Amino acid sequence: MRTILNNVRTYFLMAVGLLIFSVGWTAFLLPHQISGSGVSGLAAIIFYATGIPMGYTYFAINVVLVIIGMKVLGPASTVKTIYGILVAAVMLSILQPLIPDAVVQEKFMSALIGGGLCGVGLAIIFTQGGSTGGTDIIALIVTRYRNISLGRVILYCDVIIIGSSYIILTDLEPLQRVETIVYGFVTMAILAYTLDTILSGNRQSVQVLIFSRHFDMIADQITEKLHRGVTVVEGTGWYTKENQRVIITLVRKNEASDLYRIIRSIDDKAFITVANVMGVYGRGFEELKR
Repeated sequence: MRTILNNVRTYFLMAVGLLIFSVGWTAFLLPHQISGSGVSGLAAIIFYATGIPMGYTYFAINVVLVIIGMKVLGPASTVKTIYGILVAAVMLSILQPLIPDAVVQEKFMSALIGGGLCGVGLAIIFTQGGSTGGTDIIALIVTRYRNISLGRVILYCDVIIIGSSYIILTDLEPLQRVETIVYGFVTMAILAYTLDTILSGNRQSVQVLIFSRHFDMIADQITEKLHRGVTVVEGTGWYTKENQRVIITLVRKNEASDLYRIIRSIDDKAFITVANVMGVYGRGFEELKR
């Protein structure tokens, strides 16, 4: 039952992220003919040039990429990727005719807001282990084998796609094509920055030192409730000259409040120090890649 509820929560959050992503495109970027951001950006460029709705080309291009990435991503990731592609394609197809005009008339602000919304949407999707396909698939494949951020891989792919708009949008004047590229790069930069900021914050960890006479009870609760490793070392309180045990543990920043709750329920007089760490590699945290 718990597994089913977790899956429902995962796919619901992915749907929320996909909705935010689709709104960013249809309400802010498409009405101003702004390009950018992976296969969705390529689909937008094709729409500007041919009039083919963005949802159709987005779906068609992603089908090819999913087939290519299926073996690397594995069955679970592939199911979520297909779900992401289908839901995004449907939402884009529905929202595009519903929002024919830009919500914000100023083009630069639309680029900023649209890029930010797309970044937030993608971050929600990635935190649930999903993908919207396209360059996300390429990014997930690369980051599986290399220590490079998702946002950076997507950025490299987007540079090529946005630059291609100068060749594809032949119906526009040269200066208009250059303007489209500039706004596309603005959108791309905001998307990548937002994505990296949210994902990095989600992965941040803290090292906690806990000084308490009830160290054994606290250590047991950390391993049982948080499922985090604990190391207990010998120490000496120099003021009292008494021997004591010190608990060392590492948790995600978003798990810190649960840790404090555990400590307070056992020993409200415990002494605690918390330090941010640059990176944690090993079981339960990040995998050390080449």
